[in-house]
Amino acid sequence: MRLEFTKCHGSGNDFPLINARAVALSDAEWAAVARVLADRDGPVGGDGLLLLTAGDGDAAFGMRMFNSDGSEAETCLNGLRCVARAGFEALEIEQARVRLKVSTAEVAHVADILPGVYGVETRAGPAATDPAAVGVRMAMPAVDAFIPGLPSARAFTAVAMPNPHLVTFVDTVDEAELVALGTWCEAGPELLVDRANVSFVEARGADLFVRTHERGVGLTDACGSAMAASVFAAGLTGRVAFGTWTTVFNPGGRVRAMAAAPGDGAVVTIQGNATFEWDGAVEVDVEAERAGEVEVVRRRGDEVAAWAMVVGGG
Repeated sequence: MRLEFTKCHGSGNDFPLINARAVALSDAEWAAVARVLADRDGPVGGDGLLLLTAGDGDAAFGMRMFNSDGSEAETCLNGLRCVARAGFEALEIEQARVRLKVSTAEVAHVADILPGVYGVETRAGPAATDPAAVGVRMAMPAVDAFIPGLPSARAFTAVAMPNPHLVTFVDTVDEAELVALGTWCEAGPELLVDRANVSFVEARGADLFVRTHERGVGLTDACGSAMAASVFAAGLTGRVAFGTWTTVFNPGGRVRAMAAAPGDGAVVTIQGNATFEWDGAVEVDVEAERAGEVEVVRRRGDEVAAWAMVVGGG
């Protein structure tokens, strides 16, 4: 079948995005499409596959996100900004409630973060630390605490956004250590109900630098829900005050973020880019999990150049 898509990214977290409102595929078939199109060695590549889906109830539209291994994530906040932009353009609106896998989120088009860089604000949550919500088999919430059974002596905060995150604050990110722990979590240990995203976070003055091993993806340049979980964890541990904006950096770029305290709703607000790089089309044999040659329909060089100014600090 022929699939049209947009190659996009939020903070360097990149995806093929499909307007799937009128595309009828089963979950297993979408998982196969994700494995084909998000394969880094394939014709497109990405951290996963984004789908803009039809709305229902009070949600103007929906989002689904399949990781590159074909598993479906509860949410993806960098991807949500891209899907929000696609929904805004398809429906000619500027704000909406979006249906996610197990929750909803509020999204709105905001001023460009720099000239030519399309900006979207997302409000997601409530964040939770209850072990059952996070999917960690332990009796009490972990807030800056050692987690029995985890092969690390570091203190972690376990947060659901609603997908599961283990966040630890470090002086300097050790990527080898992060990958080793993330790989252990990815293997589906008894401690974790459905694996977990693992983030090492450096507090840099009033800002945060986040490095994440993402469930179903591996070491990634950006993970929006991990940035949200890290800001919430920073609030819980007194590193960043609840209700204040902070800048969150990662190798892919940066966003502005603010977390509300648990007593104020525990919602995390993120403002960041939704950059569309190019539009394409490709024939995909879903059963055989093979893709043909990609046809590039439109290149969006101005947007790519504008984002390069952000990453370069311009």
